Amino acid sequence: MTFRFLTRTLAASVVAFGVSAAAQADTLADALVGAYNSSGLLDQNRALLRAADEDVAQAMAALRPVINWAGDVTRSFGTSRSANTLGTVVGSASNTASIALVGELTLYDGGQNRLAIDAAKESVLATRQALIAIEQQVLLRAVQAFMEVRRATETVALRQNNLRLITQELRAARDRFEVGEVTRTDVALAEARLAAAKSNLAAAQGTLRSAQEEYRVAAGRRPGPLTPPSRVPELPRDLDTATAIAVRTHPELRRAQRLVTVAELSIQRAKAAMKPTVSLTGRLSVTENFDNNSFSRGGSVGIEAGGPIYQGGRLSSLVRQAMSNRDAQRSNLHVVRLGIEQNVANALVQLNVARASQAAGDDQVRAAQVAFRGVREEATLGARTTLDVLNAEQELLDARAALISTTVDEFIAAYTVLATMGRLTAKDLGLAVQRYDPTEYYNLVKDAPVLSRQGEKLDRVLRALGKE
Repeated sequence: MTFRFLTRTLAASVVAFGVSAAAQADTLADALVGAYNSSGLLDQNRALLRAADEDVAQAMAALRPVINWAGDVTRSFGTSRSANTLGTVVGSASNTASIALVGELTLYDGGQNRLAIDAAKESVLATRQALIAIEQQVLLRAVQAFMEVRRATETVALRQNNLRLITQELRAARDRFEVGEVTRTDVALAEARLAAAKSNLAAAQGTLRSAQEEYRVAAGRRPGPLTPPSRVPELPRDLDTATAIAVRTHPELRRAQRLVTVAELSIQRAKAAMKPTVSLTGRLSVTENFDNNSFSRGGSVGIEAGGPIYQGGRLSSLVRQAMSNRDAQRSNLHVVRLGIEQNVANALVQLNVARASQAAGDDQVRAAQVAFRGVREEATLGARTTLDVLNAEQELLDARAALISTTVDEFIAAYTVLATMGRLTAKDLGLAVQRYDPTEYYNLVKDAPVLSRQGEKLDRVLRALGKE
């Protein structure tokens, strides 16, 4: 159901706040697109996802040979006295330089490196779900900001109309007082209501300015005239269906499931740390003497093995700690599931309340409109007092304001239901945006490229993101 426009008062409100009538109206889809494209929060969490992608590359690198170089230039000097020098103190000095290449390849580590890769991949998947959850927050905030500007704009228009009506009633009360039809009390009542109307209008204008600022932050630009959405999004008809969808698709629940897997892999890694390791090592070295032509060149290749025997109980403690973290993540999964189910139920309750209130609000506005017209007509015949007219007008104002709020609340509640189900994403909404692909960067870095065509592609991706 759309808003009921008060065209004259809305135009006055637009002029009052400096919004150009010629500006193109923004739709809710425009606000959502702006939020998706301009959100710093999304950029922050995309960067965190890319950082998690690099953990996979770093874990993968542990399976490859590690090659280091080392070099030094040394001057050795000293004095000595011995039988060979016949008791004479003799000085000596030498200058040498050496350089070496050292390589190491892990042949066996009890599966620690493989488990680290699996854990890093699961962490990436968990971080992707966290990014989707942030995307939902950003888009829901944009919906709320859009609808709150609509609410505030309509409320300002309503308050301006109310101010004009009370001004007319005050003028009529003064005219009737001049001819002796009413007392000074009636005039004072109208004056008091006029002062209250001015105060309420100022408050509504302040609320509109605040709503416009929230829209600017949420959607990335200041709002122009807003076109109200024609209908609420399609939603499941019952709670069970909505809950079933949420349990399957909500990103927070999927993230919690991934974190349980990471915790289980951490237990296996802690146990693997108790196993021996076997490494292949190699070394090439050259040493030159600056003082003469002597030198040495050589190398070595060997297999080294080692493992823990006693570390003061540290390794066992790490295993127990990993188990406790696993238990905590399992409990968190249960808590997250219950929270999602509760949020779905609460959102549907709010939606049903808003719809019921809207239906009642329609009837209330119609009845209050009839009552106001009747009371005002009776007042012109002397059958009603000024206070009666003011009270009837106030009831009509309250009814219209309530109807505006219930319409806004219905849309916000509907999109909140989508968010609690995990369906408030750019993909699900079909937004006309270039969606961020979380796999593009991952596919380029998962094999830890250094100098290759893949590395060049990675550089191009970073330049496109403006992060290099």
